[in-house]
Amino acid sequence: MKALGMIEVYSFTTAVCVADLCAKTSDIRVIAFDRNRPKSADVPAPLVMEVKIEGSVDAVKAAIEAGKAYAKEKGKYIVSHVIANPGDGVESMAYLMDINKDKFNKKLPKSFKGEE
Repeated sequence: MKALGMIEVYSFTTAVCVADLCAKTSDIRVIAFDRNRPKSADVPAPLVMEVKIEGSVDAVKAAIEAGKAYAKEKGKYIVSHVIANPGDGVESMAYLMDINKDKFNKKLPKSFKGEE
């Protein structure tokens, strides 16, 4: 993995739109979605989603910037970050997903899960 990009947004729909925009902006690969349902009353939405992408450093930076602009325009942006040349431990954590762990992930193609 040359670079890992992460962007957190409110709502599943925003996350899917951000992932689509990232993929259309640069030569990147969407590798995972994570979700979190904050219990705090000060969180403005019931669902926080994270989109994780990989690719070259420049491609990931461009894709994250495009996704960030879209999410900000919709009022759904939380935070984003790009890690160039992530270490082995970080790379393996990037592929973890939290969407329907018991059902969805078992049906994913091995290539999507990083397996050959």
